[in-house]
Amino acid sequence: MTGVFFETGSLFSGPEPDPAGDAGHPDPPERVGFFTDTSVCIGCKACEVACKEWNAIPEDGLSLTGMSYDNTQGLGASTWRHVAFIEQSAPRRVPAESPAPDGRTQLPLAEEDPQQPAGDMRWLMSSDVCKHCTHAACLDVCPTGSLFRTEYGTVVVQEDICNGCGYCVPACPYGVIEQRADDGRAFKCTMCYDRLGAGQEPACAKACPTDSIQFGPLDELRERAALRVDQLQEAGVPGARLYGHDPEDGVGGDGAFFLLLDEPEVYGLPPDPVVTTRDLPAMWKHAGAAALSLAAGAAASFVLPAMLGRKGRR
Repeated sequence: MTGVFFETGSLFSGPEPDPAGDAGHPDPPERVGFFTDTSVCIGCKACEVACKEWNAIPEDGLSLTGMSYDNTQGLGASTWRHVAFIEQSAPRRVPAESPAPDGRTQLPLAEEDPQQPAGDMRWLMSSDVCKHCTHAACLDVCPTGSLFRTEYGTVVVQEDICNGCGYCVPACPYGVIEQRADDGRAFKCTMCYDRLGAGQEPACAKACPTDSIQFGPLDELRERAALRVDQLQEAGVPGARLYGHDPEDGVGGDGAFFLLLDEPEVYGLPPDPVVTTRDLPAMWKHAGAAALSLAAGAAASFVLPAMLGRKGRR
């Protein structure tokens, strides 16, 4: 990935930046993050409950959508972890040819046949969370410094400094951060910053009974995730893929990335997220050039008539 990215108090460039170091933390510890393996998520919502209990997050209505068993519907100011329930009808694949009469011939399967009735149902479950982007647009646009980069490379909102301007809400390419209706302040996952300082893992990862949510050094998690994808694909799950792990993507890689079993859009994730402040340097450059041109034109409009006036008096 090329180009220069602005972040509060720092400049990022190149494919593998050091977010904590660039944010001014001397000798920061190894960057940590989340790897969420959706293939083993059972939808128990233990992560949601643990997150709310530890961070004292208020309840958010608990109203069913009417379309699934999901009672929180999405990430928000009072939902920092959200377990999505996606019900799919798996299209049935039909043999390319009829099997041999003895039934012993194992023939390859053809492409999906839209004329055939749907096959078995499947649940796609995924615990979503703030991505703690390497290039975080919410940091770029925050005017008060309420959003800051921690020594662990994560992004945290200081609620006592937030002035409720809401600039961070449209800046997030994932639609994660949100303002609370009662006071307008913005809230999102902190990756349990207080627990990290005490040498503990975040509450959601601690509570997950299947290790769907894994916490640790980001480089180690990426290696573990790549091995898991290979394992699933060898086991006959061709749709297994990683999302948000690539340091050369549009946000410089996420501090919280996922193993998905289908396209990102199925999970409500943007297929190709890009930090929304990517073009700020070029925009300021063009704005500066336009301002200089305007100033030069204004100066000429005053100087030239004055010079012509002096010549006329001679």
